[in-house]
Formats: sequence, C-alpha cells, structure tokens
Amino acid sequence: MSVATERSWIGDGARRALALGATALLMGSFLAVLSHVTDVAGGTDRLVLFVAGSLLAATVLARFLPAAFAPILAAGLFAVGLWGYVQAVPNGELLLRSFDAVRADVIALLTGLSILRIAEAGVWAIGFAPAPTFLTWYLALRRHYVASAISGGVALGFFVLTGDAGPTVALVGIVGAAGVVGFGELERHRGSVGQVETLVAVLAAMIVLAPLVSVVPGGAADPMVSSGGGGLETVEAGLLTGGDEVNVQGSISLSPKVRFTVESSSQEYWRVASYDRYTGQGWVRTGDDRPYNGSLAGPPGDATRLTQNYTAETSLSIMPAAWKPSELSGASADNARVTSLAGIQPDGTLANGTSYTVTSQRPNWTADELRSAGDDYPDGIRGRYTQLPESTPERVANRTDRLTSNADNPYDTARTIERWLEGSKNYSLDVDRPDGSIADSYLFEMNAGYCTYYATTMATMLRTQDIPARFVTGYTPGQRVARDEWVVRGLDSHAWVEVYFPETGWVRFDPTPAGPRSAVEGSNLENARAGNESNVDTNRSEDGEWTPTPEATPAGGSADAEDSAANDAANPAGLQRAAEQDQADAANGSATPAGGGAAGGTTFVADSSPLPELPSPSREQVAFALVALVGLAAGAHRTGLAERLYRALWLRYWPSGSPTATVEAAFERLEYLLADEHRSRRDGETPREYLAAIDADDRARRVGAIFERAHYGEAVSDADATEARALVKELRGERTPVLGRFRRSRERGPDSI
Repeated sequence: MSVATERSWIGDGARRALALGATALLMGSFLAVLSHVTDVAGGTDRLVLFVAGSLLAATVLARFLPAAFAPILAAGLFAVGLWGYVQAVPNGELLLRSFDAVRADVIALLTGLSILRIAEAGVWAIGFAPAPTFLTWYLALRRHYVASAISGGVALGFFVLTGDAGPTVALVGIVGAAGVVGFGELERHRGSVGQVETLVAVLAAMIVLAPLVSVVPGGAADPMVSSGGGGLETVEAGLLTGGDEVNVQGSISLSPKVRFTVESSSQEYWRVASYDRYTGQGWVRTGDDRPYNGSLAGPPGDATRLTQNYTAETSLSIMPAAWKPSELSGASADNARVTSLAGIQPDGTLANGTSYTVTSQRPNWTADELRSAGDDYPDGIRGRYTQLPESTPERVANRTDRLTSNADNPYDTARTIERWLEGSKNYSLDVDRPDGSIADSYLFEMNAGYCTYYATTMATMLRTQDIPARFVTGYTPGQRVARDEWVVRGLDSHAWVEVYFPETGWVRFDPTPAGPRSAVEGSNLENARAGNESNVDTNRSEDGEWTPTPEATPAGGSADAEDSAANDAANPAGLQRAAEQDQADAANGSATPAGGGAAGGTTFVADSSPLPELPSPSREQVAFALVALVGLAAGAHRTGLAERLYRALWLRYWPSGSPTATVEAAFERLEYLLADEHRSRRDGETPREYLAAIDADDRARRVGAIFERAHYGEAVSDADATEARALVKELRGERTPVLGRFRRSRERGPDSI
C-alpha cells in the first residue's frame, strides 16, 4: 500500500474509539448535571458507584444480551431508582398513588423546575443515573450508534428543560451526540482520515461558533463568558423577584425608585423570601408552595403581635412582610401563596395602588436567652439548614473554627462571625463574581462585596459549625416619613441571614456594614433627585427623614439592635487571633484578601504598589480554546494548510552542518520547488535525468551538478555550499513571491536565507 493510501484510511479500531469517545462525551454531559446535584444535595460517592456499576454491566452484557432486552433492563433500573426515591421522601408512597400529583410534578420539571428544588435531590439523582448510563453505553458498544445518541440525548434534553443543564453542558452534549452518529457512520463505512478530520473540524466549529449565536435551547448566547463578570443589573432585580432561586452576581447597581410604603408601629426588615439550599454559586428554595388558607403558624416561643399595612407604589411581584407572618388580609389575600419556608407570595402581580395587611408574630428574645438556647435542633431543621456542597473547601471550616474558638454557644458564634465580616470586608457594588464557591472566594480571595456576598459567607460559615442558617432577601426599613410610616425604594433591597434557635425560631443577623451601605444608598438617591428622575419620592418623602423623640429600644426582635457593648465583646480573643493570622497571611503573600483584618476594620496590605492583576480565564474559556485548537489543527491538516505552512517555514530555514549537508538540503528544497511547478522525481530517476526531463534552467542544473559531486563522494567546499544555497534562495524567491518580497526587504547575505 502506498503512503498516500495509508494516509487516506484510518483503522477500524481508531474509528470505533472515536465513536465511543463521543459517546462518553454525551454521557458526561448529563452525568455532569447529576454530579452537580449530588455535590450540592449529597451522595456523590454513591453516584460514582452506581454509574461505575452501570458502565460495567453494560460492558459485560453487550457481549451476549440481545439489543431488544436492553431497553427492558434500563426501564427496570429506572423503576428501581424511582422506588428508592419514593421511599426516601416523606409520604412518598401516598404521593405516588396520586396520579394528579405525579403529573403536576412531571409537568413542573419539564417546564423549568430545577432538580435542586426537590427535597431529596441527591437521592433522585442517584436513582436516575443508572438507566440512561447503562442504555447509552450498551447501545454504543453494540454499534447501535443512532439509538445510543437518542438515549443519551433524551436524558440531556430532560435536564435542558429543567434548566439544570447550562449552555456549556448542553452544547457539549449536542456535540457528543453528533459525534456518536458521525463517527459511528464513519466506522460502518470505513471512513478515511480526511473524512474523520472533516468531522472533527465541523464539531469543533459547532462549539466555537456557538458563543456567537443561540443554538442551545434555553441557553445563553455566550457560554464562553466567564461568570466572574457581571452586568449592571440592580440588587433588587437579582434578589427580589420572589423566585425559587437566587444566583450571586457580579457588579450591580441600585434603583432609587419607590416600591411601596409601609404603615407599622415599629421599624422592621420587610422580608420577601428565604432559601435553604446553598449551591456554591447561589441559593435555592426546596419544596412546594401552597395556597394561603387564612392563617400561618407563629414562632415556637414568645412573640409580639405586629400589624403592617402595605401599599404598592408600582407593580410588584412580591409581598413583603415582617417575620413571622401569621395572617394576611386584603384583596390580594385570596390569591396569595405560602412558600415551603413560610413566606408569602402573590399568585400573580400586585398592581400599583394595591394594599394589603399583614399580621406578624415577632419573636421576643434576649441575648442571654439565645446563649442558653442550646443546640437541640429538630431533625428536619438540622438536616435542611446545615447542608453545604461537598466541594466546599475545608479551609472555610478551618477559618471559622479559629475565628470562633472562644464562642461556646451558637449565638456567640453567630455574633462573632457577623462582627468579623462587618469589619474585615469593604462594602462595594463593583465586584467580579468568582467562578468557584462564593463563600470560599469571598472569605479568602476578595476584599469587597455587597450584601449577597456577606450573607452567603456568614450562612456558610455557620453551617460549617452545624448551626442552622439560611439566606434571606427583602428590604431594609427605608426612609421614615412619619412615626409609623416608611417609604421603601429599590435601593433598600437587601440580603441577610436568619439563624435558628430552639424555643425561639429564626433570628435575624446582618453582617453587611450598615454605615457604608447607607452612604452608597444615600448618594444614589441624591444623584437621582439632582437628575430629576421620576418616581424617586412620594409627597411625604421629599422633606427628608422624620426624626423621632428618643425612646427606649424595645427588648428582643433584632440581633444587631439588642446586644449591649459588653455582649459585643463575646469573643475578643478569637477575633484578635483571626486578625493576627490575616496579617501573617498578607505578609506571606497568601490568598487572604488585602482587606482581611480585625473587627475594627483595619486593612492589611502586603504591597503598597501591587502589580496589576491580569484576568484569569475561566475553565469554560480554557476548554473552548482547546477545542478551537483541535478544530483548527484538524481543518488545517484536512485542507493541506498545515503542510503548506510547514513547507513555507522549511524552505526558509536551513539546517546547520557540513558543506555536504548544506548541499543536500539545498537540492531537497530545489526538488520541492520544481515538483510544485512541474512534477516529482520518479523512482530510479537520477537528478540529472530529472532536471533534463523538466527542462530546468541553468541555475537548477548547477545546483544538481554540485549535489551529484557531494552525493557521489567528491568533496565539496564551503564555496560550493554557499553557491548552492544562494541559487536555491533565488529560485525560491521567484516561485514563492511572498517569501521573495520578504527576503528582498532584508539585507542580502549568505546566511540571511
């Protein structure tokens, strides 16, 4: 077989390896989603075990199990997995008997309900994984490539519909499915190297061009954009849509527009939503909403009744209320819904001017009561609100252990973390969102952020200490315009933390420094007023803040208002040790942020004039770059461009060596130039015969003559070598104009070629 023929065909084993590799890529796309689910909800080790078992079973059974039985076996695996999930869910068997409930859940999943919203999401992922993994791999091993692509594609498509497969994952899966079918067909028809290269280039182009157009259903148009960036969406839009998921963002802005007014006998945080499951990149609320039935349970301990009257000053998709709401009245109450975490939401939108009344049972407590509350949490509370992704770096827990070493109860632990974050981080709306764990990055690699970062980090740190904590969104009190009335704007949107205490319930902690936040909000409002922006004031807010007569602070109800100065010093030694460690880390150039310091806000800077940081590419960007290089390489080889580029460089640069070696290199380059213009030298044809046959000019014949002397044993001098190289250089310049012009633009000389 000739060299050309050898290069035209690729072996059966290589073609099959490419088809199976594409199958692995397809499976990897939906398994990546399941891996993320178990990382967040728990069970990654079991998922790996089940997937490995499914792959092993498929590999073994593919040798003798007829293809017709494989779907039956896969259906059995799916049924077993579903039954395992049903057993893990409270009252799961009763739920399974309700066809309407099952249908509603399936429809919800297919219309965007994230798997992470399922209470036992980890168990669900483990039960789901074996069936598509087994069937996709089995069919590929049996060379049923189209059926394999369909099997894996259905699994991936399901996660695209639930919203759990992001643009990059979906795109990888689509390319994998196309590769399974394409390489499989090449194997069936014994495709050539050129056809394989063409397919590789096409698949790479699909990935590389995808950022320019939206080709993934439900996906973003630009999967290559690093999540470290961020648009200027408002804090309010990012936090307070009343949805079931909050993703931490990058740089963000404030809206000065008035949202609602509140009449209340006391100043509160106007709570909108809370979230229990931390994903590493944001928060999810698990469980289902239910219709409001006229009342809600109050907190477990003593509480004060508080009535609030809300009036929407614009269209609202939320229903703020002070914690803990127990009754709702007004026209909107008939269509209100209650979330799984006891918040209230409108079933639709509240029109401008809509009013409603909320009665809340505000928990009463003192710091001493919370210190003595203990940690005998209900099982449901502990399991649900101490969850952390398995990939959370251990250094988060280690730093929290050191920081809270002197705190001997959950309350002091929470207060220590709250004060440390207030003092060690700078408040800023202009930040880049990191790609990894938000809490870990904010704790160790960032020196500034806004409320979302503070609250996420505090909740995560508390959970490393097995203290139940959750992420909460809503509004700070706003502008007080009368003794019992507040005007609340978009810039008052906020995030904070709630910590659970036995016999008291959920208590608010706010680690975001109030002074810097208020200054930014005030500046934003003044700029809006100066610019005559609309809807930034009501008739009662234009005259500024109403100042009450000094009165005693009521007992209970707020961790940040109630504690005395003595209580604030609950753990000075732990804070001091943390500050000293921050100093040491900064001096050693570690990843501790320059803003890390003691509760007093000291800033430690390792270098007063640091070099500017170059942006680091995300994993997605690195992957896309590698794919682009592979595609370019395949395309270049397929079109012959790689060979031409190599030869262009080869013609220009000469090997160093003896005069004989130089002459041989000169004749080899001459042959290449003449072959491109006439034909190649045939086997058995001498250089002299070849040059005569193509009627080469005198310069080529002179190089041939020098080569004959060097090749057949006669000595050649340095002058001969220089002459041969110069003649070939001249011929090359005439036959490759670009290189010739480049050559003539430089000084001529014997070594310039």
